[in-house]
Amino acid sequence: MHWQTEWAANKYWVMAHSQQAYNQIRQLAKHNDWTPAKQAAYHEIIATASVQSPTRATLTTAYQHVWGYFKKLATPAEKQFYLASLATLTPDNDQLGPFLVQLTDKYNVQYLKQSRLIQELRD
Repeated sequence: MHWQTEWAANKYWVMAHSQQAYNQIRQLAKHNDWTPAKQAAYHEIIATASVQSPTRATLTTAYQHVWGYFKKLATPAEKQFYLASLATLTPDNDQLGPFLVQLTDKYNVQYLKQSRLIQELRD
């Protein structure tokens, strides 16, 4: 898999686990000069992020980015549910993730359907 495709699939998942890991990968991807060493570093960062539990802050950031795909499409009721769910979001009280999966399907957002975050929320 080409690194850009792989990164696109993992971007929001990484963001949900670790802002630091997200920033590290963005630095690796700078200037589009991908190398085998950068690929190895990328996989190491992904592995590190996979053992980090999402926090309220990291989930909020990731979900706000995902919401950006729907904010102009969503109905007033969907916007209200989004805001209410965001206000009460915690890793143990996550109604927003499953809701974003529903919106991904409803509005058929292909980019998000390929997202690891959406796929794992679906499970």
